[in-house]
Amino acid sequence: MTTGGVVVGQAAVDQLLEVLDLDATGSMAFRGMSPPVGPQRVYGGQVAGQALVAAGRTVAPERFVHSLHGYFVRPGDPAEPIDYRVEDVRDGRSFSVRRSVAYQHEKPIFFMSASFQRIEEGLEHQAPTPPDVPVPDEVPTMAERLARYPDRLGIWGRIPRPIDVRYVGEPGWVAPGDRPADPHQRVWMRIDGKLPDDPLLHACALTYASDLTLLDSVLSVHGEVWGPGGVVGASLDHALWFHRPFRADEWFLYDCWSPSASGARGLATGRMFTADGRHIASAVQEGLLRRVGA
Repeated sequence: MTTGGVVVGQAAVDQLLEVLDLDATGSMAFRGMSPPVGPQRVYGGQVAGQALVAAGRTVAPERFVHSLHGYFVRPGDPAEPIDYRVEDVRDGRSFSVRRSVAYQHEKPIFFMSASFQRIEEGLEHQAPTPPDVPVPDEVPTMAERLARYPDRLGIWGRIPRPIDVRYVGEPGWVAPGDRPADPHQRVWMRIDGKLPDDPLLHACALTYASDLTLLDSVLSVHGEVWGPGGVVGASLDHALWFHRPFRADEWFLYDCWSPSASGARGLATGRMFTADGRHIASAVQEGLLRRVGA
């Protein structure tokens, strides 16, 4: 399906599944590709999601990822394949730890540690329930948002959209002056189609989505925007914790905020809640943020 020439829905999801379906080049080595249409640098959520695919394929299927910590060290070239090499750090009785490194031209562009755990019973609680916000059907769609700013996103407005993203407030790509300051960036998300019943794939899809709007919360505090007349940025590191089972193709609220910004860096954190209020994941990211002229 296309909307205004942009691939959306299940067709875009199928393209995402192809991106996440790595080729094995050895027992602990894999190769991934970028989509045919994309930004000038490999999207951070893509390389993190692929790195998790590589790590997860070396772990027993009864162990599920519960956390990952990664660093973006070089920009990735979307025209070149990405090679992933996985190190088996440890397989214990309950946990497995892997280190997954992404390479291009024999240089690392991203590295990640991920931990997997077998299912266990224990204490159960979560922080207060998510904020009271409009449900997804009451929030403008991405197409409706873009209609006001057809040229603002550049390539990001033309690439396939496998994720249905609905901003509760104003997004960071509006024109300068059109965004009121808000301490939170709240977004409804879901994979815009059906995913197979594979928990690792859902975790990788959520990892892919988690990099989309998180850093935007730093700008939201100041009413700032991305691009000309605003700010340019890049992810420096990314951490994600998975708390409870979920499906990435069902609606979840990404509630993000920024506790600090200084030295041209901003820290962002976010919680993800299902539509019925279960806290499924938490994310933290630091990014580089620099002002640019109009």
